[in-house]
Amino acid sequence: MPRDVKIPPAKVARIVERFRHHLYRLHQRSAPAAAAMFEMITGAWVAQAIQAAAELGIADVLADDPLPLDDLADRVGADPDALRRLMRALISRGIFRQRRDGRYDLTALAETLRSDAPFSMHGYARLIGSPQHREHWSLLVESVKSGKAILPQLRGKDAFDYLRDEPELAKLFNDAMTGADGLVAVAVVAGYSFGPYRTIVDVGGGRGGLLSTILAATPNARGVLYDLPEVVAGASALLRQQGVEDRVRVEGGSFFDSVPSGGDAYVLKNVVHDWPDGQAVAILRNVRVAAGADATVLLVEAVLPEHDRDFAGKWVDLEMLLEANGRERDAAEYRDLLGQAGFRMTRVVQTAAPYSVVEATPV
Repeated sequence: MPRDVKIPPAKVARIVERFRHHLYRLHQRSAPAAAAMFEMITGAWVAQAIQAAAELGIADVLADDPLPLDDLADRVGADPDALRRLMRALISRGIFRQRRDGRYDLTALAETLRSDAPFSMHGYARLIGSPQHREHWSLLVESVKSGKAILPQLRGKDAFDYLRDEPELAKLFNDAMTGADGLVAVAVVAGYSFGPYRTIVDVGGGRGGLLSTILAATPNARGVLYDLPEVVAGASALLRQQGVEDRVRVEGGSFFDSVPSGGDAYVLKNVVHDWPDGQAVAILRNVRVAAGADATVLLVEAVLPEHDRDFAGKWVDLEMLLEANGRERDAAEYRDLLGQAGFRMTRVVQTAAPYSVVEATPV
């Protein structure tokens, strides 16, 4: 993971977000309301076109050199005319470009669709555009009516059991999370100091993307990566790539059963939001059993703001409703959950990303 990425202070990021919000509102008002609404509705088409480009591997093929249409179509296994039409649409949104000599090339946006990009959106595009995920979102109205997740009703099992039984989709999910989490991890490390902690336990840490970034920035610390056995089985390569493998102990298990003890800090990124309140408190209580009196708990979550501007967490909140009966929460709701589990919330530290670090200590 690149360590020279420039991350702005959280306050600067919030100013930029407000500026972009007002620009977007101006963009909406510059067209008739029906036209602006049409643009938003057909955003689903844009997402699906991006998924097609990721599935075909177009950005990977163009990574070395620009290519003319016929060569590109041959390399990605596509019909030349259909590919030309796809590229024309994507170019109109700044994704790819066509040179004066007719060859297709990458733009900064297209670079993020490379499977080997530092902060790759390749896996995320494929996951969001997968037939299974599209089907879940097509049933959003049912979840809004019932207040319950549609995935368990549709698949007959909860989200994590469903992924376990669908290995190809599970790989897509893990690839998506690894890519999307990269920039978040850098922003979290830039916004919160992990220097005081010598042993950092990453609970539900996936393949170790966040933990490896923390340890790279905190050379005196050691880590424990804890997640389901089939998840952490894929962690070694990433930890080795980041040069922290010798400082990480990998453990497989379920946070509903127990959590490794001995940590100075317990990090849970996007764990609590996956679950309704009762199960979220159960996880936090297991962390409380493992944590010593001087330990710190750090929840990395998209804490919902009080303003009514656009915020990524408001859309992820609908994803949580659809998939797992989980939810995004505001600061007061996190304070309440932590209190039920035996912690006192001490502060909420914003980062340049849409994520904050909710800090708490045992009562």
